[in-house]
Amino acid sequence: MQTEPTISNGIPPIPPPPPARHARFGTVLKMGVIGGLILLLLIPLAMIRSVLTERLARRQEAIANITSTWGSDQVICGPVLIVPYKYRVKAWKEQVLLGRVERVETTETLTAQAHFLPEKLQIIGQLASDERHRGIYQAVVYHGSLQVTGAFARPLFDEWKVALEDILWDDAVVTLAITDLRGAQEALTLNLAGQTCPLEPGSKLRHFSSGVHARVKGLGKDPADLPFDLKLTLNGSGSLRFAPVGRQTHVQLSSPWPDPKFDGAFLPATHTLTPAGFQAEWAVSYYGRSYPQQWTSQDDGSPLTTAAVTGSLFGVELLTVVDGYRHVERSIKYGVLFLALVFTAFFLFEMLARIRVHPFQYTLVGAALCLFYLALLSLSEIISFGFAYLAGAAAASLLIVGYSAQVLRSFRRALLIGGELAAIYSCLYIILRLQDYALLFGTAGLFLALAIVMFVTRQVDWYARDEGR
Repeated sequence: MQTEPTISNGIPPIPPPPPARHARFGTVLKMGVIGGLILLLLIPLAMIRSVLTERLARRQEAIANITSTWGSDQVICGPVLIVPYKYRVKAWKEQVLLGRVERVETTETLTAQAHFLPEKLQIIGQLASDERHRGIYQAVVYHGSLQVTGAFARPLFDEWKVALEDILWDDAVVTLAITDLRGAQEALTLNLAGQTCPLEPGSKLRHFSSGVHARVKGLGKDPADLPFDLKLTLNGSGSLRFAPVGRQTHVQLSSPWPDPKFDGAFLPATHTLTPAGFQAEWAVSYYGRSYPQQWTSQDDGSPLTTAAVTGSLFGVELLTVVDGYRHVERSIKYGVLFLALVFTAFFLFEMLARIRVHPFQYTLVGAALCLFYLALLSLSEIISFGFAYLAGAAAASLLIVGYSAQVLRSFRRALLIGGELAAIYSCLYIILRLQDYALLFGTAGLFLALAIVMFVTRQVDWYARDEGR
């Protein structure tokens, strides 16, 4: 039977003193210090984000400079047939009769404009995309070639009770509102009802200042519909949109650009997307817009306002393939996760292998992780994002692994840290490349990391470790 040890004089030994309070809560305190360091390292991450914002602003300035000389987002509204007519109103005027001022009723002849939208409108276009550079920045631009065909119904003035002799057929014009005409390298002509009419700069629509118009004559002699066709060439950037001014509007577009975005009030009826480009086709009726098929300037304001047209626009936007800046911005959002995972690995080595890692050493490792994002940002401006990511990840990993070999007192442990970094950087790269399934992949990765930590620490008695047992 084991007996309690005694000293020679029969007095039992003095029990060892209990561990100090800070020792009993050493694990919790160390976790708190590590959490504080992670929060502190958010400051350099925020500074890197501010640098990214500055570079993005500089790029937007360069793109604006390119588009200001090439062409901006294009909007095409028209064609619209405008036929002026005369109408009479009664008015009172003051006249001097026999030395007295009297009010006399008179009849004044004024001029108004009737607007007619086409019955059928068909636009077939090809967009040739290109990239323009300002220093290290680039912008996606396009050169468009559009064939516009359709027909106007014969203008009728019955609902306004306008006499035929009051219609000024020879003063009629056809006009289109176009945002930017700098891409028109040749003289534009309109073929309407068998006559060729040169198009001149200037829109005749009340709320649109930029566009073209052509004066047409002899429309009153033709009782049939008025077919038209014209060819437009224009330069633009960003997007190309159309207003559905026809009773039936049909648009076909094709381009070698592989990443389009179809937006607006109407989506394509059919579209095809391939790495070689896209083809899209819209079929839109006039029921989806808020402005009528015909109106007159005698009405209270023109219904073809910019707000009404904007609400009915449809078309395509040539998206820039996710560039380095957007990738860097997304990757910085995972900065806290990076710090937490790597610090967790160091903390586990510290607890399980009885190695003391000073908070200053944690800080240096965190600084290396933050420098990865700065390297990624600077390199992605001059080389492809994939190579920039590989170079930045390799530099940060080698720096941390080399430092960890001394901190963790084992090259094997440093290699484990290197393996963890390789896994984290690989997962992040896959998440950045994914779009639809990025959240799912990232969530699965976090579950896997948590499962590994739980497995490694499943048999650790944290209370006994803090009490020195």
